[in-house]
Amino acid sequence: MGAAVSNWRLAQAVSRIGQLGVVSGTGLDEVVARRLQNGDPEGHIRRALKNFPFPQMAQRVLDTLFVPDGKSTDTPYRTLPLHTLEGCRESQELSIVGNFVEVFLAREGHSNPVGINYLEKIHLPHLPAIYGALLAGVAVVIMGAGIPLAIPGVLEALSRHDLAEYPVSIPCENGGRETYNQIFDPAQFIEKGCLPEIMDIPDFLPIVSSEALASILLRKASGPIDGFIVEGNLAGGHNAPPRGKTILSKKDEPIYGPRDVANLSAFRNMGLPFWVAGSVGSSEGLQQALAEGACGIQVGTAFALCEESGLVPDIRSELVARVLSGEAMIFTDPHASPTGFPFKVARLEGSLSDQSVYEQRRRVCDLGFLRQPYRRSDGKIGYRCPAEPVVSYVAKGGVEEDTNGSVCLCNALIANVGMPQRLPNGTDEKCLITMGDDLVGIGRFCTDGNPDFAAADIVHTLLGV
Repeated sequence: MGAAVSNWRLAQAVSRIGQLGVVSGTGLDEVVARRLQNGDPEGHIRRALKNFPFPQMAQRVLDTLFVPDGKSTDTPYRTLPLHTLEGCRESQELSIVGNFVEVFLAREGHSNPVGINYLEKIHLPHLPAIYGALLAGVAVVIMGAGIPLAIPGVLEALSRHDLAEYPVSIPCENGGRETYNQIFDPAQFIEKGCLPEIMDIPDFLPIVSSEALASILLRKASGPIDGFIVEGNLAGGHNAPPRGKTILSKKDEPIYGPRDVANLSAFRNMGLPFWVAGSVGSSEGLQQALAEGACGIQVGTAFALCEESGLVPDIRSELVARVLSGEAMIFTDPHASPTGFPFKVARLEGSLSDQSVYEQRRRVCDLGFLRQPYRRSDGKIGYRCPAEPVVSYVAKGGVEEDTNGSVCLCNALIANVGMPQRLPNGTDEKCLITMGDDLVGIGRFCTDGNPDFAAADIVHTLLGV
């Protein structure tokens, strides 16, 4: 669900009607920082911060970032310290606060559970981000785009406010790899006089594309797995690469085959609950999933286009209009994501899916969520991303070929929700929209040709009520 597309408003709307609303955990430190710089006009962020358990930390964030009347449109957003393996105090505090705020607001006004979804590949802020979500009472943690073996142990430790570690594999100059253990100690952030209680451990549901990956998690994870999201390659966002050697079609898309279809009978035999994802966002898809033994389905594309979504309204309207006119196009881009995972892109003029727009963008890495650490020749840790300036990436030991077609998802995803960075030339960063292949079926939620629909409309259509 990108960054703040599945925001607190959407998650709250879904949870209020008895389903599991899930907020996106991507870049919430940057999201809350920009909302505050925009003046927090409705006061939601400040209201959440009044309920934050560490008032001095909350005040530091406000003092640093809140602009009472909102910054001018010509003023760039403040550049924040980037996350590192060692941990930067300011970025960690902002990550704790951002995740707390989003989950707190999603839970506000009802007693139903709320979840949060993280990308394993964005591992630098994992520990403070998860701690912030736990402080707000998150009930479910979902994680995909990687193999999150350490997360169950992290959830257990942080729920007790104990020190937690997260191992990150980094490449070395000699071609090998080493493991760097990130360390996060809540005791360094808990303020004097604040004695938070032990928190409930949320359910952990990793996103997997195969029974083989699920089996690895069950055997090697640092704690219990509570179920699985079984996601096929038709889902939006990042897809698992095809099993075996990747072969591209004439349209330059990865070709998936029978080996890439999850064996749901194997999941039934595991004895854990599972949900199916990837072009199942219809009443027929739900019924088929239930018939296969699933507990239900995970739906993204439809909710990304509903009224409560964080997506810029004009973009939502344009995408729905394209669907209704039969002009919607989804491309599985093997190069766009700096993670190396295939990434679903909705074709949209003026966005970075337009080759001319992509080529005109000045490469910059100023958010850095997808930077990957590496061991430099001098023994220190460096960071690089295929979407950064090519000269810089190559100078850091990166392969130039990896930069071809790579898009700065960090800036693009924040632009998708109406908070693009203002550039020195007076223009804004451009968006890049991700949707699943199920985009073409979005008309099922439109009544009498009306392109607008709410989260409740989606739920009612899926349930057939």
